[in-house]
Amino acid sequence: MLDITQHDQVAVLRWCDGENRINLDSLAALNGALDDLSQTEGPLALVLTGDGKFFSNGLDLARFATDADQFAATVIELDHLFGRLLDFPAYVVGALNGHCFAGGAMISSTVDYRIMRSDRGYWCMNEAELSLPLSPSMMAVLLARLPQPTVLEAINTAHRYSATEALAAGIVNEIAPDEDVLTRAIAKAAEVATKDRRVIANHKRQVFGELATRLRAS
Repeated sequence: MLDITQHDQVAVLRWCDGENRINLDSLAALNGALDDLSQTEGPLALVLTGDGKFFSNGLDLARFATDADQFAATVIELDHLFGRLLDFPAYVVGALNGHCFAGGAMISSTVDYRIMRSDRGYWCMNEAELSLPLSPSMMAVLLARLPQPTVLEAINTAHRYSATEALAAGIVNEIAPDEDVLTRAIAKAAEVATKDRRVIANHKRQVFGELATRLRAS
């Protein structure tokens, strides 16, 4: 489900489980990997990516249809993941290799820098289509990282942003062809990996610490 590789001082965390649906199993794996990586000593930056045509297709609604009790628990664990990523003690680059929908789009929003595949894939908050209103914590995550006008348009229209549109809207920082997304993400992460992680962590806590703590305590 998760593959972690090291590229000098850059760790690449690849989520490779088909559509990369969000459920208790995938969240336990992601949070566990972040726990381990956060304990790494010395220079480090992190790249978070998916596999194939999906970064993440959001919550595992098919699983919840047969086990409704998991839904509330999954939302709580998703909040914990948001908190971990918002103030992760190293620079985090998202290599958005494919579709980012709903919860997957929110996960992508928590990282420090986003590079999106230019030739295929959409970024979309489609809760208005699914009749699933965002929780206050989910709204707070989006507003912490993305421009407010973009958030309002995204959540109320369920627009599917192409890479070019996502760049113009401030959702991503760069776009690149499929074959270059991960390479550029690693290069960007490597630029920051040698910077003082203690300072980076301190700055993240100052900006996002209150929200991250609240998310982890939910």
